Amino acid sequence: MHGNVSDLRLFVTMVDAGSISAAARILNSSPPAVSRRLATLEARLGIRLITRTSRHFEPTDEGRVYYERGVCILKQIEDAESEATLRAKKPCGQLKVGAPMGLGRRYIAPMIERFNVCYPDISVHLVLSDAGWDVLDDSLDVAIRVGLPPDTSIIARKLIEQRRIVCASPSYLDQFGTPQTPEDLVRHNCIRLVRGADPLDNWQFSLEGQKRGVRVSGTFTTTSSEVVSQWAAAGKGIGLLALWDIQEHLETGTLKECLTEYWCDVIELYAIFVHRQHLPLRIRMFVDFIAKEFRSFGAQSGWHDRTSPDKCRVGPHPPTPLDIQKAPYCVDPPFDLVVHDDGSTPFAV
Repeated sequence: MHGNVSDLRLFVTMVDAGSISAAARILNSSPPAVSRRLATLEARLGIRLITRTSRHFEPTDEGRVYYERGVCILKQIEDAESEATLRAKKPCGQLKVGAPMGLGRRYIAPMIERFNVCYPDISVHLVLSDAGWDVLDDSLDVAIRVGLPPDTSIIARKLIEQRRIVCASPSYLDQFGTPQTPEDLVRHNCIRLVRGADPLDNWQFSLEGQKRGVRVSGTFTTTSSEVVSQWAAAGKGIGLLALWDIQEHLETGTLKECLTEYWCDVIELYAIFVHRQHLPLRIRMFVDFIAKEFRSFGAQSGWHDRTSPDKCRVGPHPPTPLDIQKAPYCVDPPFDLVVHDDGSTPFAV
């Protein structure tokens, strides 16, 4: 196909130039070389395209048809290349983004609205689910998800990490008492998230470097962190949630943090996208935009004030050897790490 297009360009140039020698000068070639390529083209097509003598150079009837169609084809190719180049320089096109239900409604959707103001030529389709997105299986351009997927062929950019908080409504605590230690939770009705087929009932804590796990139970389980916060605010039990899920409840007083002296486990939010040699600009611009939004919002909302500085970070930081060992395909802004399919060492670009 490449040879066909090259021959087509040669013939159109030759007709436009009006002679083989003039075409040779335009193509920075020699008349004999251009003449040989014309002869090869005519032999492949099985027709004569040019009537040529020492004084006459004119396309045959077949040559005129080939020329006219060729001009149209080359114009279409030029338009396609120009459009592709423009898209590479100017972000445009369609994006399909997946996000958790509650986080998507409260934070991702408003971010997309602001993204659209900056990049109106990019259309975004947002899909929400708490099942845990897979960028490949779910046919997404970008997946916003908690935790890293097992597939190491993707790229993951950490947006923010935040410790989870034990919380309950004041009415529940008035009725059943406030837990003073993690072990007290076994006597409480704990609302548990479900991931996969099993509820997350092993809640982890640490105090002064000493880790301890508590197996909790309760009458309520759900796949939605948003529902956990709603049930907890309604006085149905004690929940374990990330700050971004319950900040409004804490500010309004409908939920109260418990076990404040204990450190709970950390939850990490990532933007996941497929590793490509030529990543579409719209994907990179979107991921950069929401990473900046989370950094800005985290600082304004005081998320980082409620975390241990050596445990939780908001904003860009260079990857450490431990980061690479834990997640070699993880990207922390503004660094991009790439892992080859053969498992070779990632490198920064």
